[in-house]
Amino acid sequence: MPHPYELSVAEAVSLISTRELSPVELAQSLLDRIEALEPALKAWVYLDRAAVLADAEARERETGNGGALQGIPIGVKDIYYTAGIPTTACSRVYADFVPEHDAAPVALLKEAGAIMLGKTVTTEFACMDPSPTVNPWNAAHTPGGSSSGSAVAVAARMCPAALGSQTVGSVLRPASYNGVVGFKPSYGTSQQAWSNSG
Repeated sequence: MPHPYELSVAEAVSLISTRELSPVELAQSLLDRIEALEPALKAWVYLDRAAVLADAEARERETGNGGALQGIPIGVKDIYYTAGIPTTACSRVYADFVPEHDAAPVALLKEAGAIMLGKTVTTEFACMDPSPTVNPWNAAHTPGGSSSGSAVAVAARMCPAALGSQTVGSVLRPASYNGVVGFKPSYGTSQQAWSNSG
């Protein structure tokens, strides 16, 4: 079997469901990978190793009774509200801002059993400033737009999936530049998904 950090979401879900892999083993492998590659790639703005492992232990106890993403650690772009965890939009203006609730996509991921691995770097307010994140394949090349932290984290196998956001090209461009798949749902589909969440 490959290292757990090398697994795709589908592979990890399958192995966790059959108890061939524990959420704790997967989270530990990803955290070790992040530790080995950061801060050189500058993909992460917030990580809480102890909280991630505690969440993984809780998901492990639920294995067999969880959701479709049970035990899968996901990176979250630092513009999505995360309850009890800083959401800074990578700006000094919001350096101390800690939301009291999760954004709808984060809440849906948690309902599906996913683990919030950490917050990925964005350009300030997901706008046009150059990203501090480093392209893992060639440091002389740009990692792309405002979701570059998420794209680099996936490309470097620091997480199997991550949330980004796109107004113009902030998901698809970083995905392309870093050699990963980016998915931008249509407005109708995403709005329907959020309205169905309750």
